[in-house]
Amino acid sequence: MRFEPRRNKTVSPRTRRLRVTGGALCAAALAATLVTGCGQDSGDKTAAETSEAAKVLPNQTTSPSGSPSETAQLTAEQTERKELLSTVKVTADKAVTTALGEVSGGKLTDLDLEGLDDEDDDDATGSPSPSGSPTGSASPSPEASGSPSGTGSPSPSGSSTTPKWVAEVVEKDGTAHNVIIDAVSGKVVDFAPDADQSAADKQELAAQIAKATQTPQQAAKVAMSRQKGWVTSMALDENDSQVLVWKVDVVSKGYNKTTFDVDAVKGTITDEQIDED
Repeated sequence: MRFEPRRNKTVSPRTRRLRVTGGALCAAALAATLVTGCGQDSGDKTAAETSEAAKVLPNQTTSPSGSPSETAQLTAEQTERKELLSTVKVTADKAVTTALGEVSGGKLTDLDLEGLDDEDDDDATGSPSPSGSPTGSASPSPEASGSPSGTGSPSPSGSSTTPKWVAEVVEKDGTAHNVIIDAVSGKVVDFAPDADQSAADKQELAAQIAKATQTPQQAAKVAMSRQKGWVTSMALDENDSQVLVWKVDVVSKGYNKTTFDVDAVKGTITDEQIDED
């Protein structure tokens, strides 16, 4: 069914009608005027025609945008981010503060929210990855303060179903320590030195933390000035041009992920990549 083209510009608006399958059925373009539009008819419409109109017209009152709900638009990756972030209470900046408190004089070089993406499923200490996405469905606030899912209080030892912040904190000589923080309670659930470091690794890390003048909190603030949302990862590393940068992942309110390269010395954004999934 469609609107017939206007053939006579002088025709009164009251005489305009919809034709349904070639018939003379009257209807208005909007659902709100359906009854009044037909009220001017000659009264020869049968109950059967009216019933048929009821079947056809609802399909014509859909919003022109036809946009589905937010849930229907989300990809599998976006849905996973939404479900995980709805359980997180400890923001990235709080996790940084907690991790630094475990290593006197140390500097953070890496922070990841475990379970957000496939590459985050295994933490640095070999702790088991989450066996599935959290079940929380509440929409989180931009400060990632959403309530945890109805699965009970997190285990004191940090069960695999509890979201975690996995941090690397480095001493001045380059010795790295891994700190795992419960992302709901904020408690440290594991802390251990990196047993796999070589002398070259320590030397490289020591040089990086000595060179970086921008803190992870400052880098996160720069990234958030470009994209509001939740910081889910920060890592100190060199880019393809051998420039030391903070790689900061920000998940937007639409649950898209953007990775920003923030110059670790100048504090400027040098690159940004949007995850298409």
